[in-house]
Amino acid sequence: MTARTASVVHDGAAGVRFVARTGSGHEIPLDSAEGDGGARPAELVAVAIAGCTAMDVISILRKKRQEVTRYEVKAQAEQRDGAHPAVFERIEVVHIVEGLAIEVEAVRRAIELSATRYCSVGGTLATGITEIHHRYVVRQAGGDEVMGTVVVTGPHEAPDRLGSHEPAIRR
Repeated sequence: MTARTASVVHDGAAGVRFVARTGSGHEIPLDSAEGDGGARPAELVAVAIAGCTAMDVISILRKKRQEVTRYEVKAQAEQRDGAHPAVFERIEVVHIVEGLAIEVEAVRRAIELSATRYCSVGGTLATGITEIHHRYVVRQAGGDEVMGTVVVTGPHEAPDRLGSHEPAIRR
């Protein structure tokens, strides 16, 4: 089993500003909206899923020899209003891939593999109440654009199903 570690230390000033330090030695400032001296902890959930799936997908696309000239992942995480804890109920993950002769099926399959097999952040969130929608936009050099939905994971996804060879759930 692999352990990931982090610590947060109050910076000593008034307010709720902290400095987070990851086990790999990187620092991330954290703060509330009032202090605005760093990211809000809940924003890091969107960062984590976007970063995790982006690393999977770009690795897969490189293995498939896709000539990606620009790649961006946007994540919008929606929290429950009016009740605590303000859990994440839905996350939209959109992969925007640009390049020369990008194969749409290669992009779709790379996202599907990340969502259902490789991304530990998405897999963890999908086992709870969070529903995660995975979509793509592929932009070819000539200006053509193709959009699509790949898969929806969660809520209450069984962890064993996420790594299986069963077909992904399509909605």
